[in-house]
Amino acid sequence: MATTIRTRRTLAKAGVITGLVIGGLFAGLPVLWLLSTSFKSNGEVFQNPPELITGSFSFDAYWEILGNGAQLRYFLNSYIVAFAVTILTLLVAVLAGFAFSRFTFPFQKTVNAVIVSVQAVPPITLVIPYFGLVVALGLYNTYPGLILTHMVFTLPYAIIMITAYLNTLPRELDESVKVDGGTNWTALWRILVPISVPGLIAVGVYTFMISWNEYLFALTLTRTDDMRTVPIGIQLLMGQHSYEWNQMMAMSILGSIPVLLLFLLFQRRFIGGLTAGAVKA
Repeated sequence: MATTIRTRRTLAKAGVITGLVIGGLFAGLPVLWLLSTSFKSNGEVFQNPPELITGSFSFDAYWEILGNGAQLRYFLNSYIVAFAVTILTLLVAVLAGFAFSRFTFPFQKTVNAVIVSVQAVPPITLVIPYFGLVVALGLYNTYPGLILTHMVFTLPYAIIMITAYLNTLPRELDESVKVDGGTNWTALWRILVPISVPGLIAVGVYTFMISWNEYLFALTLTRTDDMRTVPIGIQLLMGQHSYEWNQMMAMSILGSIPVLLLFLLFQRRFIGGLTAGAVKA
């Protein structure tokens, strides 16, 4: 009997490991092919049979990207927009999350329902309304136009997560500050925010990823090359008569590095923040 149970556990463990390996290969092989293609010449991309490791290994595609001022501007624009969206989203979400977590006010449930509903609306259905609004406000082809539009889609998730995270913190922390003569403002910035750093990092990394990878509104709300972001820069490498496949792959690799570094630097806090924020979500 004991041997049978042990055998079943071994088989189950082997099945899980096999499934994880297959899943890892399924997810990793496209990325490996992306990396391999970035080191090939454009003509080698369609070589038959295809080769994962090219015989003419070259960094030419990367030098083309890094030596092109217009394409470097795409990276600068993405950094400006993504960091601005992340900082402003965290600031607004902390204030809103504190209000939802610690206070009761009129129409609180209605406001919360509106926030959740915005998260559920497909972004493509809002392209035309937001285009008209941005143009009417004189923000077309500007950083503020992109930043404010991105925040519409990053704020709902951020508010929900930070509210859930603050709900896990005991109210006695706030009360102890008030006993010492402090205010709600003091309790928020001196006590709750420092304790909530893991949750804020999780929300910040997620917000940065959403803004960095956003394509639809970056395409719709910009007109000139000096305002384009990385996803649009990759798309512009698709010419009318030819595609610069190796440069597209190289730019994709370069564009993924910031997000990858953020995740690697804050991996523990990112996972911890998501887990803690889900306790009472």
